[in-house]
Amino acid sequence: MKPFLRSQLERYAQRLEELDFLLSREDIMSDMAQYRTISREHAEVTQIAGRYARYRQREADLAGAREMLADPDMAEMAQEEVTTAEAELVQLEDELQRLLLPKDPDDARNAFLEIRAGTGGDESALFAADLARMYTRYAATQGWKIEIMSANENEIGGYKEVVLRVEAGAGDGPSGSGAYGALRFESGGHRVQRVPATETQGRIHTSACTVAVMPEPDEHQAITLNPADLRIDTFRASGAGGQHINKTDSAVRVVHLPTGIVAECQDGRSQHSNKAKALQVLQARIQEKERSERAAKEAALRKGLIGSGDRSDRIRTYNFPQGRLTDHRINLTLYKLLAVMEGDLGDVLQALAHAREAELLEELERT
Repeated sequence: MKPFLRSQLERYAQRLEELDFLLSREDIMSDMAQYRTISREHAEVTQIAGRYARYRQREADLAGAREMLADPDMAEMAQEEVTTAEAELVQLEDELQRLLLPKDPDDARNAFLEIRAGTGGDESALFAADLARMYTRYAATQGWKIEIMSANENEIGGYKEVVLRVEAGAGDGPSGSGAYGALRFESGGHRVQRVPATETQGRIHTSACTVAVMPEPDEHQAITLNPADLRIDTFRASGAGGQHINKTDSAVRVVHLPTGIVAECQDGRSQHSNKAKALQVLQARIQEKERSERAAKEAALRKGLIGSGDRSDRIRTYNFPQGRLTDHRINLTLYKLLAVMEGDLGDVLQALAHAREAELLEELERT
């Protein structure tokens, strides 16, 4: 094990003793907010310290087994122990490296998934609908819930823009993340190459959509928006939905005046419900704008493998004639495009998660 890793892990063993002491104090036990905070840290530190204790035990076992190799009567049994201990130590070191990686607190959150049609007209809008269906099917395979927050459809069944809310339990996604952690690297430009249904000459067209994945804000954060900074408009909903939408001005559009960011919702039955959903999406978009600005500054100093998550970054190409999906950030090519479009995203998301872990580990080694 590298010295920097061992020194980091020794700190966790020390920190566990400190946390055990803090949790035994009456003043902390009587303060529920502080108690919960320390308990959460205690659970995380216990996991890491426990695995490191196991690693040190297996190191001692390995050293003992190697000494026994000199005894002819014990050599065969000692060699078996050496082989077993060495294999487990490799596994434990890999596990401990992953546990030490810095965690984004937003990774455990639910996500808003925003898909916008880009270049390509109607074909781009149809591709946006295909992407929405792909993510919806993937969510279904994970047992996640999907809710349409807002949708702007065109005349042929595509989406000019659609916002989905993805709800997943923390730890359900790749690398133990929630919905945002699992899907965050889907942000960026998605390009499709195929023969559109409206193409009579059989020519391949290229069109594009942009995807933005945003963590759902804390339920108490939306109310921190200054009402004076908001303009709230109501209007009559349009599109499919039955007779109800033609009778009431239940759709809501909210504009954040300082930034010009807009969110609207017309899918709910009531104006109150639509306003609450629009405020949620607005808050997420404002936070995403701030996050993107921070990421752009960081990217100017260090270009990460996965990129900044900016929607202008072209991240993936879906080539239908060749049945090929290519993720340009990690040079991943899969010849299973139809399966991916049916929601088989696991290989892609896992590869992106592993690439990010490798980046973080490099950063950890440099600190």
